[in-house]
Amino acid sequence: MKPINLALSGYSTHPEPFHHDFPNGLDTYIIRLQSEGISRALVDGTLIDITPGDLLLFKPGDLYELRVGEAGEPVKPNGDYFIMTTGEGMDEWWLRKKRPTKTKIAEDGRIKTLWHQIIMEKRRLDGGQSELVTLLILSLLTMLDRAIEEAPTIQSASAYHAIRMRNFVEAHASQEIRLEDVARDAGLSVSRTVHLFKDYYGTTIIGYLQQIRMAHAVDLLHHSPLSLEQIAAETGLGSYAYFHRVFRAQYGMAPGAYRKKKYSGHQV
Repeated sequence: MKPINLALSGYSTHPEPFHHDFPNGLDTYIIRLQSEGISRALVDGTLIDITPGDLLLFKPGDLYELRVGEAGEPVKPNGDYFIMTTGEGMDEWWLRKKRPTKTKIAEDGRIKTLWHQIIMEKRRLDGGQSELVTLLILSLLTMLDRAIEEAPTIQSASAYHAIRMRNFVEAHASQEIRLEDVARDAGLSVSRTVHLFKDYYGTTIIGYLQQIRMAHAVDLLHHSPLSLEQIAAETGLGSYAYFHRVFRAQYGMAPGAYRKKKYSGHQV
C-alpha cells in the first residue's frame, strides 16, 4: 500500500467573507465537497458557483481559487469538507482514471462519516497513525469514485433524490426506519418519496430495506456465532418471530435449519 500524506483536513464554515488563492499552482491535491451554502471556485479557468453536493478535485500545479461571499456583505451559512494530500498513493489514485474537476454527487452520510474519521485522526497530537490515515483516505476516495460514477444518473432532481434515499436506507438499515425518516432526509413528502423510490428502483423502500437486512442476516448465519435472536436484533429485523417468518418465506426453511445445513456442508 503506497502512502498518502495528509497535510490538512477539516470541515470549514465561513461566517465572514473568505478568499483562498494559489495563483502559482497548488503544491498538494485538494478534494473539496460543498455541504451548505454557495461558494465560487476556479474551474477550468472560470470562477463558477459551487452549490451543495458539488465535489471538486484539484492536483498539484493546478491554479486554485475559492471565494465565499464578498467583502462588506453578510455571508449566508456556508460549509465544506476538504482534504489536502500528497504522496505516492494519491498519485496512483489520480492517474488511475480521468475525473471531472467538478461533479455533483448525491448526499451520502457514509462519505461524511469517513471524512470526520480522517479529520479526527489528523487532530491527534501525534498527527495520526500514518497507515490508518492512508487506509481512511483510500476508503474515502473509493466512495467518492462510486459517487462520481453514479453522477451521470442524477442530472434530474428525481434521480438525485432517489439515490439519496437509497443511500439513507443503506446507511440506516440496521436501525428502525420509518418512511417519514426517509422523506425528511430527502426533503420530500412521504407520498412523493414512496412513488419516486418505486419508480426508480422497481421495489418499495420497505422491500429494499428488507433485502438489505436479509442479506446481512445470511452473512451472520454463515460467519458469526450470534444467536438467532441476536441476529434478528443486529440486522434490524426486530423479534426472532418476525425474523423466522420472513426468512422461511424467502428461503423455504427456518434460519436455524439454514445454519445447520451450512455447517453440515450441504448447499443452501
